[in-house]
Amino acid sequence: MTQTNITWIEGAVVENEVHMTIVELSHASRTPEDLIMTWVSEGVLSPAGSSPQDWRFSGDSLRRAKTAAHLTHDLELNAPGVALALDLLDEIAQLRARLPRDRL
Repeated sequence: MTQTNITWIEGAVVENEVHMTIVELSHASRTPEDLIMTWVSEGVLSPAGSSPQDWRFSGDSLRRAKTAAHLTHDLELNAPGVALALDLLDEIAQLRARLPRDRL
């Protein structure tokens, strides 16, 4: 007789229509607000709004903030390095999207 192990994975999909404040993004990405402000000044994140109190971040910003946090902590990159790394990762994703599926 064989035994089957089942693992349940739970997650949440955050749509781009979701708009988070800097406090909510800080909690969701487990990143200090001052680091998020630094990433905004470096162009890593592009919130809607004119000041930190008015900023609203999309679901895509959450993904970018989590990636930026990993780059910061795991690779010890500074904010300009994170901005460059994310730009390069975005460019790679765009190039891969242009490749025919059969070449992957």
